[in-house]
Amino acid sequence: MTQSRRTGPARPKLGTLFIIGTLLMLSAAVRLATEAGQVLASDTPVDVIDAPTELGNPMDLARPEQMTAALNAIKHREVSLARRETELAEREAILSAAEEAIDAELAKLEQAEQSLRDTISLAASAAEDDLGQLTAVYANMKPKQAAALFEQMDATFAAGFLARMASDSAARIMAGMTPEKAYEISVELAGRNADIPTE
Repeated sequence: MTQSRRTGPARPKLGTLFIIGTLLMLSAAVRLATEAGQVLASDTPVDVIDAPTELGNPMDLARPEQMTAALNAIKHREVSLARRETELAEREAILSAAEEAIDAELAKLEQAEQSLRDTISLAASAAEDDLGQLTAVYANMKPKQAAALFEQMDATFAAGFLARMASDSAARIMAGMTPEKAYEISVELAGRNADIPTE
């Protein structure tokens, strides 16, 4: 008796499934590569977008004319800074010269002031010497002759000389004056010591 074979649909071979799967994977890889290329192509480098121009607008430094404009702007800025630095240096030199001139003038003024003080001191010393000599002359005169001179003097002026003399010489001269003149001079002499504290 002969055995009959089972008949049915043929089973697909393993090689066919492998080929189909490989094709699907290749298709997916191609699609991913294409989309990634589009994304990368649409991206612009940040430094190119943000590169400033002289007017403050973004520029594409990859373009020669934009690069030239940027270099010109930098050179212009360098020239401006150099000019400003030169101006500041000139002003500093002018101020320094002015300060030196002022210091020199102040030194001259101080020297002139010191010279004036010395002159005033010499003049005061000379005047004091002259007054001392004149007072000595009046004190050595005869009381009657000195009294006649003091009668002609202003009371304040006469009191100044009499205050410098010894009390006995001054008393003899005042004794030879008229009572009115002697009284005026006495008031002047008393007034000179009125402001001296008594305590």
